[in-house]
Amino acid sequence: MIALLLYRTVADHLLPWAMPFAIRLLARGLNVPELLVHSSGNYVVAQVTAFEHSIGRSLCPFRLARLLRAWWRGWH
Repeated sequence: MIALLLYRTVADHLLPWAMPFAIRLLARGLNVPELLVHSSGNYVVAQVTAFEHSIGRSLCPFRLARLLRAWWRGWH
């Protein structure tokens, strides 16, 4: 019960402060404006989502295991 209270406190109070701080540190480290870091992050998320919906579905481990089992049965 105490751990749940601690985790919730951290999530509610520390995370909203930590994300802008991390973006600011990354922007300073890369020597680029903060808006560029934020917008490039959004671009990466969009690209990953597009990959997951197109090619990533065919790489599903359950689907690949099913295809491998079918191939193995046909080979014997």
